[in-house]
Amino acid sequence: MADTMQFDLVSPERKLASVQAREVRLPGVEGDLTAMPGHAPVILSLRPGILTVVSAEGTADYAVTGGFAEVSGDKVTVLAERGLTKAELTAAVHAEMLAEAKKVADAAHPTVADAAAKMLADMEALGTHINL
Repeated sequence: MADTMQFDLVSPERKLASVQAREVRLPGVEGDLTAMPGHAPVILSLRPGILTVVSAEGTADYAVTGGFAEVSGDKVTVLAERGLTKAELTAAVHAEMLAEAKKVADAAHPTVADAAAKMLADMEALGTHINL
């Protein structure tokens, strides 16, 4: 079994990362998941949070607002709704993202109000990673 796997992170705006990774920590809707080489295939929905990639170059953190991840034995591909390097997640950017999430939560139909409230709470928690 290989000790690394291909990791790709893309958002509608750009490709954020493409590296050989030893592990990828994903913020899943149903719980966080750490993928390593040889992981069983899985597709998961992402919640707003920090995605961490560990490679030979070190550790890199990315903020994602949601999306999907496909994990297989030799690769992890993440399609993020919005993705930023942790350094790009400034207080101003977080405030903009939070305002957008509040708008969505306020307009949510009662049948999805709980999911919208959870998404808003996850977005607020994302601010703790930049000490807000």
